[in-house]
Amino acid sequence: MGDLVTLGYMSVTKAPAEAREPYLAAVESITRSNALHGSESLCKLLRYLAGHALQNPGVALKEYQIATEVFGRPRDFDPHLDSAIRVQAGRLRMKLAEYYATEGADDAIVVEFPKGTYALTFHRRTVDRGRPLAAPVSSETQTRGARNWVIAVVVLSFLLIVAAAAIAGLWESQRQAIASVPVTPPVPQPLRTFWKGFLAGPEEPWVVFSNAAFVGRPEIGMRYLNPAKDSHALVQDHYTGVGEVLGVHELDRVFHLLYREIRVKRGSLFSLDDAKHNNLIFVGSPAENLTLRDLPIVRQFVFQRLSSGPQKGDLVIVNLHPASGEPQYYRATPSDMPLTEDYSLIALVPGLDPSGSVLILAGLTTIGTQAAVEYVCREDSLSKLLARIAMTPAGDVKPFEAVLQVKVARGVPVESNIVAVRNET
Repeated sequence: MGDLVTLGYMSVTKAPAEAREPYLAAVESITRSNALHGSESLCKLLRYLAGHALQNPGVALKEYQIATEVFGRPRDFDPHLDSAIRVQAGRLRMKLAEYYATEGADDAIVVEFPKGTYALTFHRRTVDRGRPLAAPVSSETQTRGARNWVIAVVVLSFLLIVAAAAIAGLWESQRQAIASVPVTPPVPQPLRTFWKGFLAGPEEPWVVFSNAAFVGRPEIGMRYLNPAKDSHALVQDHYTGVGEVLGVHELDRVFHLLYREIRVKRGSLFSLDDAKHNNLIFVGSPAENLTLRDLPIVRQFVFQRLSSGPQKGDLVIVNLHPASGEPQYYRATPSDMPLTEDYSLIALVPGLDPSGSVLILAGLTTIGTQAAVEYVCREDSLSKLLARIAMTPAGDVKPFEAVLQVKVARGVPVESNIVAVRNET
């Protein structure tokens, strides 16, 4: 009789240099899997944790160390205020579970990431052939066994017939259920083309939404901070507009379709250090997204407040180099009237690091901001934009600036049209 084969686990607590290769190879196999496809930051974290675990077994890592050495966070990173590392660790645990439930179900080496620690462990699946051989069987026992075997065959045959009928019914119900599930459509090509540059970076892009400084309270009235006469001790900096909220939601939907994550941060907490090595998407105008004021990156259209005239104090988009037939200013409905018309800027410009990109999606009001985001997240409108902007021979979008005219009804953007475009020459 053959040996009984059972599976077990052999814990690896120490890995000498000559024995590390199989474990590193197992880690690389995971990084190439479908579970981690497109998650370069998680692959980077997994490799770092694996290298540390094999070189320093039993030595725990700190959040600060991971934040600064893996994700390039500044030296003043505070894990009590920023949960990014805990979020990434949780995502990696889920991805490892997904991998071993599918592609890695038969892997010889198992990589585990226990909760409550930042230390990986490795287990090697082993076989146990310790079952003894059976004792000799008597002739009487053989006869009785043969008779029981015949009875068992008859009973099993009947059960197989019943089981086959049940399986057939189950298969039919499963087939009908599968047929009723909608098939996820492929990602539209305009989305792939426009967002290509934001998918290829080593880190997820930052989405920075406007976070203006207000004084007052909602129940007694709020207004923008006036630094000349308002005390900074009274500043409220935890409000944003409806358009920004809906815009971030729309961007999250699109990046989910593109199998990519985004990182979201409010403008008041964003720093220029964050801007140096990341792709950025700004949602909201410089009037409220104050970080944009420190990034002099647009050359054709800028946001300014009018200093004179009937709309004095209102925000406008200034056309620095008007083409024939174009106005010098793009103005929304006056602030003392119901909003029926707004204007937005969509601008793709190089980042502080030339290898990165900055996308600005900003309206004169929060409704215009919403319209700008929706314009680059919907297939039909994005196709119109791609037809107006320049592309590289490799199929990448060149830097551009475009102005949208937005029709508004009851606080909702109902129609947006391109009224001016500037391509980088």
